Amino acid sequence: MWKKERKRSHHQPKIKAAEGVSGTGQYVELNSGQDPSAPKSIQVTELWSNVVFEEISHRVKEVGSQLVKKVNAIFQLDITEDGKIIVQWTVDLKNGSGEVYSGSARSPPDTVFTIPDHIFMELVLGKTNPQRAFFAGKLKVSGKVMLGQKLEKIFKDCAKF
Repeated sequence: MWKKERKRSHHQPKIKAAEGVSGTGQYVELNSGQDPSAPKSIQVTELWSNVVFEEISHRVKEVGSQLVKKVNAIFQLDITEDGKIIVQWTVDLKNGSGEVYSGSARSPPDTVFTIPDHIFMELVLGKTNPQRAFFAGKLKVSGKVMLGQKLEKIFKDCAKF
């Protein structure tokens, strides 16, 4: 009989021997061929923040020129996992009719945010206060800190999706 677990398949044969049942408790280890001690790489497509930035991109395409007039700033967001930057997003609301793209800012950003993906999602969904996250050290900001309030309004609009 085979019993399958997450990473192991147990095989419990019942072999008749002269003195009862023998050959029980065998199993096969299933592994992906990767070293389990190796650091886990995160696929960028697995990030919840990507969905938010796609939505913001659609919003900027719809009303970008109005946002450029109101905001007039370039924001770079460095999304982290385990303390390492895994993806960068730029929200350019300074040039042309605005643009959102993956990667570092093409022009010098006015404000750079460094934030873990899960904290970013809590901020966007309104579960965490940005000021509290900043003072707790969960959100790092460099550049013109006060411009973050303008970006917060855009995120709140997009959180309604």
